[in-house]
Amino acid sequence: MKAVVTRVSEASVTIDGKVKGKIGKGYLVLLGVGPEDTEAEAVKLANKVCTLRVFEDENGKMNLDLAAVGGELLIISQFTLYADLSSRRPGFSHAAKPDIAVPLYEKFKSECAAKGYHVECGEFGADMKVASVNDGPVTLLYDI
Repeated sequence: MKAVVTRVSEASVTIDGKVKGKIGKGYLVLLGVGPEDTEAEAVKLANKVCTLRVFEDENGKMNLDLAAVGGELLIISQFTLYADLSSRRPGFSHAAKPDIAVPLYEKFKSECAAKGYHVECGEFGADMKVASVNDGPVTLLYDI
């Protein structure tokens, strides 16, 4: 699994002109699933993201996690994280097919929600418009 995690002051996703999900302070997570990924990896990645400490404490140090700041998550499926960029036109054969990707995407979301976080999301396979106000900017890449 791969995830691009961006610290945001706000983020939203719009589908067909309608806002599908919107958060305030928290993380915008672009989540990619590979064909060999497992449920255990979805759980591990959710734990890593939810305990990530990149919010500033009273001394201006990145030391606080989502819980400490009352943060939220906007989770967007992103098969393009598995793009083959060996030519000018990306190929996407390295991404998991929906029968594998959808359950693992759902598992990741449910793990985050089970930890008590407010989770918003896009729609798997939809044409989405994602807007975010990056805070910092702080953007991190997980590749599990």
